[in-house]
Amino acid sequence: MLLFGLSALEQELLPARAPALEDSLILRVAQGDTQAFSELYLRAHKAVYGFALSIVKNQHDAEDVMQDTFLKVDAAAGSYQPKGKPMAWVLTIARNLALEKLRERRDVPLEQEEDWHLWASVDPTRAQEDKLALEAAMKCLGNEERQVVTLHALSGLKHREIAALLDMPLATVLSKYRRALLKLKDYLEEREAT
Repeated sequence: MLLFGLSALEQELLPARAPALEDSLILRVAQGDTQAFSELYLRAHKAVYGFALSIVKNQHDAEDVMQDTFLKVDAAAGSYQPKGKPMAWVLTIARNLALEKLRERRDVPLEQEEDWHLWASVDPTRAQEDKLALEAAMKCLGNEERQVVTLHALSGLKHREIAALLDMPLATVLSKYRRALLKLKDYLEEREAT
């Protein structure tokens, strides 16, 4: 079955979506339920890491942002307002911390090599060839395109939620997502032809 015009191979290269979060999970974390916090981490850590990596562009900073995000989520869970969008809330925290991390390292050039191969290696069963293809394919996207794809494909956010999270008009998010998918498709078709 084709997803958004992508072949089965292309779909395989996209990371699995994070399991949905419920408001009740955040509320249990707010009550000090350590099992709920562990469950929250297990459900959201890949999405948080992937999203942070799409912003800070290196493994170490993305790991720092991920850890700081969960510390902040734990501390701020009591102020969470249940609105049915807990993943958006967690990713908003991650985004703010990632942007703060970028501000801290202003003197460091932003054109550092990305660690997409490390992001792809989260699933140890993924073949080495697929890891390399994913890394190269993600590099062909612009920063905002990469963030939109990461948020939709990995985190499972709807385009409206992504628009709100990234403070972009919905039409812009849809355009960037479509453009990113076309770039990925072109890249993968060109790769298969060689």
